[in-house]
Amino acid sequence: MHTIIITGASDGIGAEIARQLARRHGAGVALVLAARNAAMLEQVAAQCAASGAQTLVAPTDVSVQAQCVALVQAAVARFGGVDALINNAGRSAHALFAEVAELAWYEELMRINLWGSVWCTHAALPYLRQSRGRIVAVSSLAGLVGVPGRTAYSATKFAMGGFFEALRVELKPDGVSVTTAYPGVVATQIRHRGYNAAGGELGHSSLKEERAMPVEECAALIIAGMQTRQREVVMTAKGKLGRWLKLIAPGLVEKMALAAVNKT
Repeated sequence: MHTIIITGASDGIGAEIARQLARRHGAGVALVLAARNAAMLEQVAAQCAASGAQTLVAPTDVSVQAQCVALVQAAVARFGGVDALINNAGRSAHALFAEVAELAWYEELMRINLWGSVWCTHAALPYLRQSRGRIVAVSSLAGLVGVPGRTAYSATKFAMGGFFEALRVELKPDGVSVTTAYPGVVATQIRHRGYNAAGGELGHSSLKEERAMPVEECAALIIAGMQTRQREVVMTAKGKLGRWLKLIAPGLVEKMALAAVNKT
């Protein structure tokens, strides 16, 4: 039986990853589901249990290091180890930097998106080395190409990319894989719940949603990347193109980034 910790598992990509893993592996997988909303976690756990998976609901705020440590300890106490850690918890944000009066929420966003992943990974690392396990970091295309209005969000996701790229090389001799996923616009509510310039909740998406990737497709790509120990999963053709164009035609990439922003 493989034990997999999933942060941000109450909704969106994390919940769908949990459901797909449960359907694929049934009783062969133990899913440790972490997020702040215990009631929503219980719903996801029930869906996974219906497919035969063992589950542990672990209400966790990843912006608090002690809770990240407690999450891993709970997983080990219940299931005896950790075979994979999916760092999916995150929050979005959209604000023009010139319109931000107080920067406290920039720091809070970094604690959620970057430090939550670092703290969970640090706590789980001894067990992942024992199991020669897998680490997944769910970043964003905004962690490859800067998008206007996304200075805070891009900063957290670029930082994630650098941290996990270096960690991948460090852990290669231990047989632990590190997969960084770069979703584009996915059909979830994350952008609606992101920070606005004042540090409140945005309440709408700042990006064009017409061609949003179904969450089921995104989750399947992440799982495939984890299972085959891919280094990176860049999910859209535009994302792959933009990454390389950035090296040879950065001005064109800036125009592409502007075009992705919803002007309404």
